[in-house]
Amino acid sequence: MSKNWPERLAELKGAVATLRAGHPEVMKTFGALSAAAIESGALDSRTKELIALAVAVAARCEGCIATHAEAALRHGASRAAVLEAMGVAVWMAAGPGVMYAAQALQAYDQFAGEGTAA
Repeated sequence: MSKNWPERLAELKGAVATLRAGHPEVMKTFGALSAAAIESGALDSRTKELIALAVAVAARCEGCIATHAEAALRHGASRAAVLEAMGVAVWMAAGPGVMYAAQALQAYDQFAGEGTAA
């Protein structure tokens, strides 16, 4: 199950750049949506990234896991906060959520320099 999440994120960024070049208006609009969604308001950006990571697990989106594990760390989420968010993801996604929650925690650990890359 071990993946190299930082490497996976780098690959995804390249693929997204290609998509952005091919359809710049859609990607510009998506970028604006992302920026607006993550902006601090009643919820801070850290909390919003934890929600996004939990949704990524529930949706079983590996690219989203890589993106939001790194972003959660960048916005100051602790490992304990990620674990609690994964508890919510498991609650909402049941058994398959357990497998993706384990991957999300592994991704966070690797971005934090605590995990072992495969």
